[in-house]
Amino acid sequence: MEFLEYPDGVLEYSLSMRRDIARVIRSFRPEALVVSPWDVEFPIGLNQADHRVAGLAAVDAMRDAGNRWVFPELLAEGLEPHSTRWLLTNGLENGTHGVDVSGEPLERGIASLEAHAEYLAAIPGHPAPRTLISAFTAMQGEAMGVANAVLFRAWDSQARPAILEELQVAEEEATVEAG
Repeated sequence: MEFLEYPDGVLEYSLSMRRDIARVIRSFRPEALVVSPWDVEFPIGLNQADHRVAGLAAVDAMRDAGNRWVFPELLAEGLEPHSTRWLLTNGLENGTHGVDVSGEPLERGIASLEAHAEYLAAIPGHPAPRTLISAFTAMQGEAMGVANAVLFRAWDSQARPAILEELQVAEEEATVEAG
């Protein structure tokens, strides 16, 4: 794990942030990248600014990490391009994959959020960690038929886009008709 030391609460999208994330991706060479959602809205309301910035910067950095022409200084650092296959983000509304987090995983998640007690106390009306996490995971668990789950939206960056398949079929049909 690596922490990039960007300030909490005031993240700004930047080329240097993308470069720093691409550097970590090239260093660790992951098969999957899990990011926060970058949409302004998500199922429980407006998304927090830091979550949007970090998610979008990570998505862009994932593509940057696989492109040798973006951030060539990383090559000079000995970091060859790496194309991460999977991008995973929140799937509350459009999940394609899920993980059963019932039992011990759920308790670890609750304990993790409870460890931020001082931070959470400064947010007016923030629900108790157990209440919040249990409600979210139970709602997602229903979709999987388990007590508690986390749903993800997954993109396979190595899959051929459907539009290219359609164009190929149309081109082949046009060739047959012309022949």
